[in-house]
Amino acid sequence: MRIAHLILADSNPKQLERLTNRLQHPKADFFIHVNLNTNITPFLDLENLGQVNFVRPRVRVYNNGYSMVEAILNGFDHILQSHKRYDYINVLSGEDYPLIDVYGIHKFFKENPGKIFIDFRSADKDWKQGAKQIKQYYFGYNPFIGSSVLEKIVSLILPSRKIPKSMKGYGGSTWFTISSLHANIISDYLLDFPSVSNFFKYTRGSSEFFFQTLMYNSDYKSDLVNDNLRFIDFSENKLESKTFKIDDAERLIKSGKLFGSKFNDSIDSKILDYLDEQAAIAAKNRPPEDDEE
Repeated sequence: MRIAHLILADSNPKQLERLTNRLQHPKADFFIHVNLNTNITPFLDLENLGQVNFVRPRVRVYNNGYSMVEAILNGFDHILQSHKRYDYINVLSGEDYPLIDVYGIHKFFKENPGKIFIDFRSADKDWKQGAKQIKQYYFGYNPFIGSSVLEKIVSLILPSRKIPKSMKGYGGSTWFTISSLHANIISDYLLDFPSVSNFFKYTRGSSEFFFQTLMYNSDYKSDLVNDNLRFIDFSENKLESKTFKIDDAERLIKSGKLFGSKFNDSIDSKILDYLDEQAAIAAKNRPPEDDEE
């Protein structure tokens, strides 16, 4: 079971190094996309860890923009064109962190091959705001002075937007884990149907819809598992997830998830220390055969 961890980062290279160290495994490699708006120089020392590759071309990633999707797709291409065969591509933020030991992560994916672990819900039936975002026009892909005002006017005047190929809109979290087979299918599909990419370039928050919509409307719908394996807490702010601290330790461990999102070592590094300690205990107590995962 070989995993490619695709990590999107724009800050805190020290925490990214810590994340990479925690996920080190003989059958894991790292493909890091550093936001083009960020100076990449402080991140380059990560190559000394081994198994680390930097995704190019880099993209200027903006909130709510299609640029996040482009960064992920560039990562897919980089991984799929590498000389190694990967079973899974695990899309992470640089602010994510594992909640179990790395051998437990590899064992989980070995026992669940060929799936897409991604949370999703119907925009029309279960997510009113999501349906609104799909129907309205958004010019954040190539923003210009007055673009936010113009998109409101255009959305009022023109008919509601509809996803090409009569697809139904589905959405959820930006972060997910996908088999390499499905990632390759997505890349090929977009080459054949560029109208789909063009539609999402003008959709606000497109990274929360793009992959869910493509795969739910595909012949591979049955491979979807409605769980992205991440523990994310929006209880304090519906627009921004909570930054976990040591007080959240018990909830994180009992969540049953593989990863937590998000952490910031400048706000609270004790929670990362605690998770490392728990992973070390689990690794010490794991059966010897798990080392073969």
